[in-house]
Formats: sequence, structure tokens, C-alpha cells
Amino acid sequence: MVGRAALVLTVVLAASGPLILDAQTAQAAARKTDPLAAARQFYNLAQYDQAIDAAREAVSRPAAMPAARLIMGRSRLERFRASQAAKDLEDARADLRAVDPAALDARGRAELQVGLGELLFFEDRFGAAAELIGPVIDHAPLDPEARARALDWWATSLDRHAQTMPAAERVAIHARVIARMEDELRRDPASAPASYWIAAASRASGDLDRAWSAAFAGWIRATLARDRGVALRTDLDKLVVDGIIPDRAARAGARDRRQTQTALAAEWDAFKKTW
Repeated sequence: MVGRAALVLTVVLAASGPLILDAQTAQAAARKTDPLAAARQFYNLAQYDQAIDAAREAVSRPAAMPAARLIMGRSRLERFRASQAAKDLEDARADLRAVDPAALDARGRAELQVGLGELLFFEDRFGAAAELIGPVIDHAPLDPEARARALDWWATSLDRHAQTMPAAERVAIHARVIARMEDELRRDPASAPASYWIAAASRASGDLDRAWSAAFAGWIRATLARDRGVALRTDLDKLVVDGIIPDRAARAGARDRRQTQTALAAEWDAFKKTW
């Protein structure tokens, strides 16, 4: 999902009064004062290059080294996800394997477990990745953003695992995803991964009617999210246009396929304009 930021400028009090620094100067000041905190902030803002740079500065401080290596590893994994650069994956593995779990707090250990799950995912060990990440979601002190990332990684891992299985066995796997996401929506109606994965897993299991309805509901529910649903709506739109609509049109038969696809696309576009 699972995907997806405003930088708070640093205010420095000078003798002549407050001075608001530009973004570049603010970043440098934050890294100098507390590079580990800056690295965390950059990571949460999905600014992974800056997160790595700040964490690299923090590594030189013995007390901060485990958490800094963790942030470096997680940032490189996210960068690898976008770039597929082999060096990012190799460096991420080295960073995460160098982390001493005993030196992390409970939240850090949970983040490490998710990072190791991501490594398994990128090694195409999707089932193992889901098994490693799943327990973290409900039983670890993760902040909302980290929880959402873990939930999305868990569902993505199970979805990829299902794709390696015989068709008859995929429905049960996607049913697990749907049930977990239904629980998540009851806990948090603003959960973007839950809104996305109910639609996506319903489509993958062949329940196109529910996938269609869930996409509409997710589009509305997206406004509850912190970013007002920008990332979720982008993902849902791609799912509907590239997946659900073509699948539903294919069921209409060869003769009516194009007409059905055009009608469904028009309905979706009209809905988005209204909402």
C-alpha cells in the first residue's frame, strides 16, 4: 500500500527577533542539532536520500548508532522499491543485519522486524515476509504511519504469495487479507491500506462486484485520511482503471466488452467528479 509532506521550518530566536530559515538551512540545522531525529523526520516524509544522509551523521554517535543503522536500512529498502538498484538492497541488508536489537526500544525492534520482512519480500519469500510482519501490526508500539506501512507490507506480501499458488488456493489467502482489513476499518475508518486492500483483494479473489463497491466507498473514505486521501485515491484510481473495469468488461463477453468498459469508465469518472 501498501503509499506517500510539508517540512516544518526551524525557527531560531536571535537577539533582533525570530528568524525563519529557508528549508535547506533548516535541514542542515536539524541534522547538526539532532541528526537521528532529523533522519526519522525525513524518513516519515518519504525523503529517503535526506534520511540516509542524516542517519549517516548519527552513526558516529555510539548511543544513536543502532537506531541510525535501522533508519538507513529502511530508507534504502524504500529507495530500492522505487529504483530497483541492487546496491540499495545490498546496503540495506548490511545495515539491518548490523543492528543490535537489544540496543533498540520496543518500537525500534518492531520497525526492525518489519524491515527484515521487507528484505524477505525482496528475496521473493513472500509468505515468510507476511509471517514476520503480521504479528507486529497488533502487538507493537508503532505510530499510526508505521502501523499503516506495516499493514500495507503484510497485505502486499500475502498478495504476492497468492500469485505463486494454484488458483484454487488463492481465494483463501485473499480472504485473510479482506478479513484483516475489515477489522482494521472497524478500528480505524481512516485506514488507507484497509480501504485499498478490501477492493484489491476482492478483485483478486474474483468478487468484482464487491471490488467495485469497495473502490467507491474507499474513494469517499479517503477524505478521512491525514493527507485528505491524495495517495489512496491515486492508488484506487489505478486499481479501478487498470484492473476492476477491464475485469468486469471481460465478463460481458467479446461482443459487448468495449461498450461495457466505456460505460464503466464513464460511471467512475462521473463519480470522481461528484466526489
